Amino acid sequence: MTSGEPQNIDVLVVVPARALLLDIAGPLEVLRKANFEQNMVHFNVRYVGPLAHVTTSIGLTISGIAPLPESVPADAMIVLAGDATELLDTPASAAAEVYGYRDTEIVDWLKTHIVDTQKLVSICSGALLAARAGLFDGRACTTHFGSVDELRELVPTARVFDNRLYVEDGNRYSSAGITAGIDLMLYLVGQITSPACAVTVARYLVVYLRRSGTDPQWSPWLDGRNHIHPAIHRVQDKLAADPAQPWTLQGLADIAATSPRHLSRLFNEYTGMSIPDYLNRLRVALAQEILNHTRLDMEGVAERAGFASARQLRRAWGRVHKVPPSSARGL
Repeated sequence: MTSGEPQNIDVLVVVPARALLLDIAGPLEVLRKANFEQNMVHFNVRYVGPLAHVTTSIGLTISGIAPLPESVPADAMIVLAGDATELLDTPASAAAEVYGYRDTEIVDWLKTHIVDTQKLVSICSGALLAARAGLFDGRACTTHFGSVDELRELVPTARVFDNRLYVEDGNRYSSAGITAGIDLMLYLVGQITSPACAVTVARYLVVYLRRSGTDPQWSPWLDGRNHIHPAIHRVQDKLAADPAQPWTLQGLADIAATSPRHLSRLFNEYTGMSIPDYLNRLRVALAQEILNHTRLDMEGVAERAGFASARQLRRAWGRVHKVPPSSARGL
C-alpha cells in the first residue's frame, strides 16, 4: 500500500440458510457509510455461504451469495449473521424442510479457516455457529438473550454475558440481539478508522453511538449533536476525533472560522453546554474505554485521556457517573 491509498479490509459476511435480515443489513449499512465518510480504510464486502440464494426472515430472497471460500486473508473480518427459527408467513417446520439448516457446512468451514489474526464478528445467534466451531472456547462472549443458555451449553469454558450490548475478547467480537450488531459495528469502525467517523455514521443512522458495550445509556459521543450549525459540528468532530489533545479555545475558533468569544457563545447556544464541559465528557468516555481495555494505573489513564492528573479525572468522572472510575475496569 503506497502513501495516500486506503487500507483495504476484506469483510466476509457469512449468510446462513434462514438469515435474519437485520443482522446483515444493520451492521453492513455501518460499513457502507463508513466507506464514504473517510479515505483511510475501505471495507471490501463479500457475501458468502453454503447456498447461492436464501429466503430471509422477512420473506425477501437474497441471491448472488458466493460459496464459502477456500482461503481467507489473515487480516479479514468475518461477520456471522444469525438466523431465524421462523420466516414471515412460513411455519418453522416448513422452513426447515424447504431450506434446510446447512449450519454444519458453515461450522466446518469456520473450524478450518478462521485464525486468531482475523476479526470474527458474530451478530445475535451467529455466536452459536462460532461456538460450535470452538472459536469461543475460553473466551468472553454474548448473544441474543433467547440464546444465552444454549451458548453456555455449547461452550462450558466460555464466559457468557447476558447483560452486554457486545463483548470484545481479542479478535473475537460478539453482539447481543439483532440491533446490537449496529452498536458493535460502530464500535469497530471507531477502532479501525476514527471515533469521528463512527460519530458521523451513527448520526446518519439516527442511532446512539454507545462506545462501551457495558453502558447502553450514556452516549457522550452524540451529546449536543442534534443541531444543524456546520461550524459547531466541525469543532465537535475535531474534539471527538482526538479528545486527549491539549485543545485551545483559539485553535477551535480557527476551525470554526470565528472568534473565540463568538465560538463560546454559539457552542453554548447550540449544544446546551460549554466547550470545557463537552470536552470533559468526551475525555471521561475515553477514560472509561481505556479502563475497560487496559491495566494502566489511574495516572496513566488520566494522561492518555487528556486530563492533567488522576484527581482531575475523578472530579470530571463524578459529574457524569455515580460510581468511581475503578468500576469501569474490564472483564
